[in-house]
Amino acid sequence: VEHATVTTRIISQIKTKGAVGVTFTFFGTSFLFITSHFTSGDSKVYERILDYNKIIEALALPKGLPDTNPYRSSPSDVTTRFDQVFWFGDFNFRLSKDRADVETIMKRTVGGDMSPLLEHDQLSKQMKDASIFKGFQEPPVHFFPTYKFDIGCDNYDSTSKQRTPSYTDRVLFRSRQTNDIRVLKYNSCSSIKTSDHRPVIGVFQVKLRPGRDNIPLCGGLFDRSLYLEGIKRRMTARELKRKEAISSQSSSTICTIS
Repeated sequence: VEHATVTTRIISQIKTKGAVGVTFTFFGTSFLFITSHFTSGDSKVYERILDYNKIIEALALPKGLPDTNPYRSSPSDVTTRFDQVFWFGDFNFRLSKDRADVETIMKRTVGGDMSPLLEHDQLSKQMKDASIFKGFQEPPVHFFPTYKFDIGCDNYDSTSKQRTPSYTDRVLFRSRQTNDIRVLKYNSCSSIKTSDHRPVIGVFQVKLRPGRDNIPLCGGLFDRSLYLEGIKRRMTARELKRKEAISSQSSSTICTIS
């Protein structure tokens, strides 16, 4: 398991903005997990995009682990160097709408359809414009904004700032292969009220690929039957290559010089 960090604040000694990345390989599949905290403020969309760009350029991973698919990697984007990527955290993107209008929309929302709210979501707009999180997806959102609450209760910000409820907390994912990641659950934890944010949880099913000889197996506890299946597939792949080599030799023309 390898890790790296990036701070997006240059001057401040208290590094409250930035990212932590953790990576490992599981058989032939490489994983990257990033958690980050972007610049706050309703109007600071550009600054948040700068945070994103600095993180993907400066997060120094992998270190010793081999790239499972180097021809699809980019030196300027760490997320392209891994098969499965999950990026989550407080991205601080807001709803570009007055608080009164947002609360009116929330009162009219039925059946978990949050599309009227997400029409004003800064992150959704920037992702559609391909200015941030290129190639990433977000599971369908069926929960109310996760920020900003009065601590210990379900009331949105009652201070003098009267912040607009927003979807600041997100879980995004991307995969090198289409349909390798399946969303099982994406929701907010409304019962946890110890913060001014509501935590967001995502559960995913991910397709694993057999390992290659140049990729080290990770330690830890795992299903032995899965391990044996990986070995079996690796041997099968070797056998297919051997048969192809023999077949190509039998059809080739051999020249001899006497």
